[in-house]
Amino acid sequence: MVFVIRSILLKNKTGINPLTFNKTDDAHGFNGKVFTVISFMELIVVGIYAFKIEWYKFLLPFWYIENETLSYIGWGFLILSLIVVWIAQSQMANSWRIGIDEKNKTKLVTKGLFSISRNPIFLGIMIANIGLFLVIPNAFTLLIISLSTISINTQIRLEEEFLNREFGNDYLEYATKVRRWI
Repeated sequence: MVFVIRSILLKNKTGINPLTFNKTDDAHGFNGKVFTVISFMELIVVGIYAFKIEWYKFLLPFWYIENETLSYIGWGFLILSLIVVWIAQSQMANSWRIGIDEKNKTKLVTKGLFSISRNPIFLGIMIANIGLFLVIPNAFTLLIISLSTISINTQIRLEEEFLNREFGNDYLEYATKVRRWI
């Protein structure tokens, strides 16, 4: 929901659609399709857990790690991720996009959470995925972590190439000071 809300707010404010994945078969377009599949998987898994618990057994639960302590830790991760993503999106302001925007000029954001991590939004997503797994540990939430890790790392590298082309030395200097993750 944080992505939907932020997308609507940005589109209303600037008229720019922040969803920038293209429909081509290049790495960026393919990664957009993978993100879409992951998002639908998350909705289905959470929907089954919340509304059709009798179907949960079909998600191949890891019953041996289902316990209250891990669930509380998972909820803590989910709340932390929501806060991290919302703050990072806010700090990006009008520069926030989902994917690479070749058409609209943006600013290089290096302050706030971006002074600690070059990718705080992706970090927040990974924290959320781990939290989801701890709350509802099953084969599909583990698959979500696996696919997200590959897809996010691919997207980060694509974005780094773009930012290097777009901002040159400013980005290279920033990248030498701030780590990719933390």
